[in-house]
Amino acid sequence: MSLRVWIWLLSLSVLWGGSFFFAKVAIGELRPLTVVFARVALAALALNLVLSLTGRSLFRRGTPWPAFIAMGLLNNMIPFGLIFWGQTQIASGLASILNATTPLFTLLVAHFATRDERMDGAKVAALLTGFAGVTVLVGPDLLVGDQSSFMGQLACLAAALSYAFAGVYGRRFQTMGVAPMQAAAGQVTASAMLILPIMLMIDRPWNLPAPPSATVWAALAALALLSTALAYVLYFRILAAAGATNLLLVTFLIPVTAILLGTAFLGEQLAPRHFTGMALIGIGLAVLDGRITARLRAAK
Repeated sequence: MSLRVWIWLLSLSVLWGGSFFFAKVAIGELRPLTVVFARVALAALALNLVLSLTGRSLFRRGTPWPAFIAMGLLNNMIPFGLIFWGQTQIASGLASILNATTPLFTLLVAHFATRDERMDGAKVAALLTGFAGVTVLVGPDLLVGDQSSFMGQLACLAAALSYAFAGVYGRRFQTMGVAPMQAAAGQVTASAMLILPIMLMIDRPWNLPAPPSATVWAALAALALLSTALAYVLYFRILAAAGATNLLLVTFLIPVTAILLGTAFLGEQLAPRHFTGMALIGIGLAVLDGRITARLRAAK
């Protein structure tokens, strides 16, 4: 990859890693579904503004709203809600490590849901290694009966599974002729419309004991505009310039940013087993990526 693409990749890892930090700050004063709505609604406004400035719009005949709704559910509404709730129980750094299992879940979903992405021996090894890391992370809390931590981790893993289904489902947008920016704007717009009535019924934000602080408003703005709208722009640029395999590298980097921010500003501390689990997941992702294996074979 060129230096420019590497800069984009590192920037994307910071933006997505920062989303766990911004969400943790926001849920300190707001309920999870309210944070989900703020994230997708503000991102939808920003992305639709970009579309209108470039002479495009979602609100015209032929827009594939059913596909946007399905993608919004799988890629935004369900995983955001699960991760934000999970972060009420566990540290943001741990949530980001569990989120890094998304490519492993995608591998499993694609094997059963598609005909052209079957698992081979190397992919099975990657899957087993990655899920060994998950066992190291989640297992001790289950054994000692720490239900709140276990459920928080389980929620983050369920979010990763939802992302996996979204990744497989989202392949159809290319065959439908939907531009990447329109796909991004469509899914967050659909998500905002879907989550609004649910958020109002469950969270009832008008019952907050006090208005959100300036810090929370800043975190919401950063979560929506930086970690969602701008991140999607970078995501699709990297995808076009370097392909999906190189884009997978961002998964290795996201936990680094989330852990550093959580440690520096939130006082979070992770146990040694969390880093052991992260290492096993990282090894699984490295095997799945294929570059290290290819270089070892070439060196023989």
